Amino acid sequence: MNSRIPDPGKPVIAILTTSDRLKQFRGNRNNFRDIIRTGKEMGYLVYVVTVRDLKLEERMVNGYVPSASGKLWYSIPVPLPQVIYNRIPNRDEEEKAPVARKIAECLEHPEIQLYNPNFFNKWNLFEWLKESKATSKHVPKTRRLRSAATLTAMLKNHDSLYLKPENGKAGKGIMRLRYRADALLPYRLQIQSGKKNTTYKAASIERLWARIVREKGVSRYIVQQAIVLAAHRGRPFDLRVLLQKNGRGAWAVTGIGARLAGARSITTHVPRGGSIEEPSSMLEGTFGAEQAAAILKNVPTTALLIARQIERASATMLGEMSMDLGVDEEGGLWFFEANSRPMKFDEPAIRKLSLERIFQYGQHLSRQTKPQ
Repeated sequence: MNSRIPDPGKPVIAILTTSDRLKQFRGNRNNFRDIIRTGKEMGYLVYVVTVRDLKLEERMVNGYVPSASGKLWYSIPVPLPQVIYNRIPNRDEEEKAPVARKIAECLEHPEIQLYNPNFFNKWNLFEWLKESKATSKHVPKTRRLRSAATLTAMLKNHDSLYLKPENGKAGKGIMRLRYRADALLPYRLQIQSGKKNTTYKAASIERLWARIVREKGVSRYIVQQAIVLAAHRGRPFDLRVLLQKNGRGAWAVTGIGARLAGARSITTHVPRGGSIEEPSSMLEGTFGAEQAAAILKNVPTTALLIARQIERASATMLGEMSMDLGVDEEGGLWFFEANSRPMKFDEPAIRKLSLERIFQYGQHLSRQTKPQ
């Protein structure tokens, strides 16, 4: 580990997670190690703190730091943080009363800045983006999935739909519905589980709906027009954009990656067989050099527009998000998803800048005074 002494002029930054009886705390340890290493190199005191150990009335709290080899984690007394980087690992944890209470207390605390207080809900995202003329044109037609009647209404205008859980993650629970009027079994539902896909065919909307209800259980779903995406080697792809606030507190694009769908997958998620690609070469292969350059120029502008609208409409303080943008066959951009706790990008240059920006934005935040 770099043994640089923390700079007293820099804020103390804590990575917030939840505790675990067996493993001390939850979350992605490799990611936490990278963040702490980068913070140390930049002269920051940074540590992992659990909701339980973050005692806001104390001046010192128990924080976790990795050993020199990185294999072990030690609990040490550290000063209360001025900036909290929220990495509560999942929605179930976030919704627990003690966690929700602690986040609310941090948001109220006069000397602590916490950003990205919640995970996004898909339905809310689309509703927020529809509020602005500039962003609504990038949003596929979306409705809440309440009954078979919703599907019938959507299928009048679109012969292919996606069904997505409102609180889904990494493509889990996504289904694709196609309607072919001339087929004996006109409704075809593709169900994704792991890297496998099963297709269920139904003769009637009632039979189809019964199967959908069985698949989705109690989860709330949205239904969305399927955009015909541009393809590379016969497979659809989308673009992943990482946006973070910089040292001036302004949204900036940290990097753009591309994800190519797996051979039989209905999404481009890497755990489901998707692969990481280089955006410009993939776009060039599909659109030619000139149009590819124009599309790539359009991506940051569109992503920044969307990020600002999400922050404005959500009325919460955000500091980073990842975004999935689809490119249709004409080169138009479509918004599919945003995540307020981005997974790490594997592209080295994006990864390096993303770690540095956590601290640049943390430094900016620490200079802001909260309205009393």
